[in-house]
Amino acid sequence: MGFLGDDVSSLKILDFSLRFIVIPFNVASIWITVTNHQDNIIYGNLEFNNFLVLKYMVCINAISAGYALFGAVSFWIPCLVTKAWLFFVTDQVLAYLMVTSMAAVVELLDLAYRGDRVVSWSEACNTYGKFCTKLRLALGLHVVDVGCFFVLAAISAYRVFAKYEPPFAPSKEAEQETT
Repeated sequence: MGFLGDDVSSLKILDFSLRFIVIPFNVASIWITVTNHQDNIIYGNLEFNNFLVLKYMVCINAISAGYALFGAVSFWIPCLVTKAWLFFVTDQVLAYLMVTSMAAVVELLDLAYRGDRVVSWSEACNTYGKFCTKLRLALGLHVVDVGCFFVLAAISAYRVFAKYEPPFAPSKEAEQETT
């Protein structure tokens, strides 16, 4: 049947488990990000609302958590389980959206830790260490989510494309006729 063997039920169990496991990681990442704030006497209060990037990550995490719940529940609804293309497209889109939000937060953290002297951005994590530490934790949970969604995207791609025969390769006789 393919590189995963004939045991399709173990593939379904892995798919279900990943969809179910990703939900608490998403929720934890959202919670840590949304409740993250730190006050500084000199520079003022810093919270997640100050950064569009963090709002974007929270939005993508909320969407992926809702979708993961829908995907896990859909295993018990037979008419939805047969919609392989629906899961394939959605898994691909969410995996890439999660990568974009992860990359944006990594860039924000890089600027916060190292600064950018060219544009006069100083290292913010020297002043807001607690905020940065919690943001790194939220990013770590988000990275786990991204990894799970990459595996889910690969599983859904396998499910869709395993139903089709490989493309027809021209035979040696057909190649000789054309030359």
